Amino acid sequence: MNKKLYRSKVDSMICGVCGGLGEYFEVDSTIVRLIAIVLIFGWGSGLLAYLVAAIIIPKNPYQ
Repeated sequence: MNKKLYRSKVDSMICGVCGGLGEYFEVDSTIVRLIAIVLIFGWGSGLLAYLVAAIIIPKNPYQ
């Protein structure tokens, strides 16, 4: 099985990073979004990580 990480076009709020991570790890994207919110408001590192992921992770060409 060859899984690849993509940003989601279907399950997207801002850039599709959390939706793509949810698809990749096979968890609900709401859980990933809640973790991202905690990281953004808790330590501030989540915002930088989200922006870097939005730039680096490609959009899913199959959706």
